[in-house]
Amino acid sequence: MAWREFRKGKRSKPDVQEFEFNLEDNLFQLHHELKTKTYQHSHYTPFNICDPKPRKIHKAIVKDRVLHHAVFRILYSIFDKTFIYDSYSCRLEKGTHKAVNRLEKFKRKSSRNNSKSIFTLKCDIKKFFDSVDQDIMLKIIQRKIQDKNAIWLVEKIIRSFSQGLPLGNVTSQIFANIYLSELDKFIKHNLRIKYYIRYCDDFVILGERKENLEKFIKPINNFLEIELNLSLHQDKIIIRKYSQGIDFLGYVVLLNHRVLRTKTKKRILKRIKNNNLSLQSINSYLGVLKHCRGYKIKKEIEKLVARKEII
Repeated sequence: MAWREFRKGKRSKPDVQEFEFNLEDNLFQLHHELKTKTYQHSHYTPFNICDPKPRKIHKAIVKDRVLHHAVFRILYSIFDKTFIYDSYSCRLEKGTHKAVNRLEKFKRKSSRNNSKSIFTLKCDIKKFFDSVDQDIMLKIIQRKIQDKNAIWLVEKIIRSFSQGLPLGNVTSQIFANIYLSELDKFIKHNLRIKYYIRYCDDFVILGERKENLEKFIKPINNFLEIELNLSLHQDKIIIRKYSQGIDFLGYVVLLNHRVLRTKTKKRILKRIKNNNLSLQSINSYLGVLKHCRGYKIKKEIEKLVARKEII
């Protein structure tokens, strides 16, 4: 099952083809290493992407990535049911569009259908993936899983990276949610905040009074520092009236509609003009525009594409 999931969209890759050529032997070998506890995680290959800001991705070899998929499936089945409803990153039936829809629903409820003014607090955790404390991560997982063999394997994967979590591992997605679930529970149960949404290391809180939102910043940051060895990005703590728009997950959410972030619009148009976008990428962006008021930008994209095709 893990192999079938892993190979989706990757069967043309040389390293995947090489592994598949001797698939049965490779899987039996992996099973033997796990059973005898001789398994060792291999090296990572780093490379840079721009998505849209520069990020360093660390790619494991195929054998390790197949194992990551298997571990992800097991951990997901155990931990997902413990997560709060309004955690939206890397979960089934969730995602960016569901998160933005939920934000709009919260806005309607807390503002009583725009009859009263409300405020939003938007925060970002500083260098989250680089800053995850591996010891704390293991302790959190051990509270739920007591099986020594399972913990041995989980620790192998966590310790396979020198510091924090590597961007590129499918396991990093579930580890991130397990880690930040501690923050979710603190915010919901200790601070008793009703209108709270988190997507990975970004979160938004809605409230009627600006002063109340300001009061939440210090206890949240204290919890992050003491319990998770993290901190809020001080330059990305934003409190503003909802009517001014809230920049969240690529969209700017306004009172009665949402639009695509201006930086994203400019980047799309620039890349099309410079022939830096494939037709598949363009169609992907057009799909994103279906979820917001994007008629004008859609027409601009279509004009540029038509012009390129004529040339």
